[in-house]
Amino acid sequence: MANRKDISKLRNIGISAHIDSGKTTLTERVLYYTNRIRVMHDVKGSDGVGAKMDSMDLERERGITIASAATHCEWLDHHLNIIDTPGHVDFTIEVERSLRVLDGAVLVLCAVGGVQSQSLTVDRQMRRYGVPRIAFVNKCDRTGAAPLRVRDQLRERLGMNPVLLELPIGLEDRFEGVVDLVEMRAIGFEGKGGDSVVDRPIPDDMLEQAREARAEMLDAVSMFSDELTEALLEERATNEMVRRAIREGTLGLKLTPVLMGAAYKNKGVQPLLDAVVHYLPAPDEVSNEAIDLDRDDEKVVLESDPEGSTVALAFKLEDGRYGQLTYLRVYRGKMARDDFIVNSRTGKRHKVGRLVRMHADEMEDIAEAGAGDIVAIFGIDCHSGDTFTDGSARLAMTSMHVPEPVISLSIKPLGEKAEVNMGKALARFTKEDPTFRVRVDHESGETVVSGMGELHLDVYLERMRREYGAAVETSAPQVAYRETITERVAFNYTHRKQTGGAGQYGRVAGFIEPFPDGEFEFVDDTTGGVIPKQFIISVEKGFRSMLAKGRKAGAPVTGVRVAIDDGQSHSVDSSDIAFQEAARGAWREAYDKARPRILEPIMRVAVEGPSDHAGGVLATLMQRRGMIIGSEEDGPSVRIEAEVPLADMFGYATALRSSTQGQAEFTMEFSRYLPVPEALAKEIVARYEAEKAKGGKK
Repeated sequence: MANRKDISKLRNIGISAHIDSGKTTLTERVLYYTNRIRVMHDVKGSDGVGAKMDSMDLERERGITIASAATHCEWLDHHLNIIDTPGHVDFTIEVERSLRVLDGAVLVLCAVGGVQSQSLTVDRQMRRYGVPRIAFVNKCDRTGAAPLRVRDQLRERLGMNPVLLELPIGLEDRFEGVVDLVEMRAIGFEGKGGDSVVDRPIPDDMLEQAREARAEMLDAVSMFSDELTEALLEERATNEMVRRAIREGTLGLKLTPVLMGAAYKNKGVQPLLDAVVHYLPAPDEVSNEAIDLDRDDEKVVLESDPEGSTVALAFKLEDGRYGQLTYLRVYRGKMARDDFIVNSRTGKRHKVGRLVRMHADEMEDIAEAGAGDIVAIFGIDCHSGDTFTDGSARLAMTSMHVPEPVISLSIKPLGEKAEVNMGKALARFTKEDPTFRVRVDHESGETVVSGMGELHLDVYLERMRREYGAAVETSAPQVAYRETITERVAFNYTHRKQTGGAGQYGRVAGFIEPFPDGEFEFVDDTTGGVIPKQFIISVEKGFRSMLAKGRKAGAPVTGVRVAIDDGQSHSVDSSDIAFQEAARGAWREAYDKARPRILEPIMRVAVEGPSDHAGGVLATLMQRRGMIIGSEEDGPSVRIEAEVPLADMFGYATALRSSTQGQAEFTMEFSRYLPVPEALAKEIVARYEAEKAKGGKK
């Protein structure tokens, strides 16, 4: 067991990359070589077991990682906390919150596909949190493998400074091992599971290539060490000097070590573990900041001091067998069983009950955790992103970036039991996943769920069915159309009703007109008390009651000004109800003459991806009635902004991925309302009239 009191021997790393690059297979090999598991299994569970880190049934069935999973192991007398993250863009929040609490990362790339799919997104996320990384070019045994081309793509497409620390010995079905350029030795992997790491002489036909690659590597890393530069000039450089220089450049985010292998064929994993220990940071080598809630959110640098006051961040929640399981990263101080901790957001004190270290879905009880540890606790009701302290200071860790959902579905439970269970499932999922949102559309009454993509929502709907027995049917939510008027129209309406005894009487006169600067404005221009003041409020109330449902398509009305300048009351028959009805009658009389039109929500869409796919991105936007408002190239990436009607954005995530080979992502937010095209307006009106004829509700 590594010395847990020595923080320099701790590594918190994530394994991240695009989908199907072999991250989970790589993690499975890491666990095997570090003796955390005894047998390796395939990701897709062809043997009925599946990879250790894919503990959810859905993950094993689909062969993808859905939720990030934490584990820990020992290597070279160091303790490694590892989080295996999903590759699919729909589950990007799992990558986001993992990188928020990790000190270093392994960026896995496919030797065939290279920089693709979510590589750009993961790189942006790593840069956002300043996470040093090692690049591991996997699948060197596949047909078409070209790891040196991938190295070039890291430079050209991601703007990195990639430095080869290894060369492949053979490729595709002839891939045998790697040449270590630091120690200038060939490494082979023997035994059924590649357990035996064997030193071999560098093949003669590779010797010259290896010398050139080492010289190139030394030239690149000497930029970060004056000691190494002098030693190279005097020909007394040691391997330890080289490693220190590589570490310096890596921690400064100015260099990315590149290693290679084939995890599925059990080759190259042990040297990668060596590199994690040699080149990625310990917790005390990373700068972390909190804000002091008692000092106007002043920023405070947190030293990773095990003896300091306790500060920990809850970065992930799960509804476990024994209640809520809260994943914590301890940034400072210690946390032990039976300690009391304080939630900085709520001020509530909580007693630490069961404290565990996670191994995928298994838990190992521990008595204490210190600065730099990633652990989990039970029985504490909190939110993702909450900060816990020992109460000596009100500190909060800086928040993580939570992307906005981009796709929505309306869902309806099939039966009363399903309705109750659906409510429980939605409450749990929204608490666990900040990118999964639920709302009830007040216009249609539909329950609308929003997420990062169709797969994201599909997984939650399937989990709802399996874990909660809640069967639901889905349909696309109705677009939130609006109505407005385009002309000024006068009205003069009298409401008169006599039914025996006191009747109802009220007359209002004035005009309605377009009001482009707001939703609704009511103006009282009456003089001489023609309408008593107490009934002016009734008139306004009557007009406002008509805004909820327009007369053209049943959509809410916006952008209208109503002014009254005349009217009449009756000493006996006028009342609050009478003047409300007069206002409604006046509205009905004038609205149809004011040439109402239907408005649709326009979204501001920003698409980011490789510049060589810019044409495909533009095509997807133009096909959706998009109006391009700007584009900007930043090296190998391009950002295109457009305004697109919301009605045409459903299914866009899939279309964008198809046209860009999964290498682009987009964000979407409401911009404004604009008139719908005449042909679409006729369709909407016809649909509304048909619903009215059936007695349906909008």
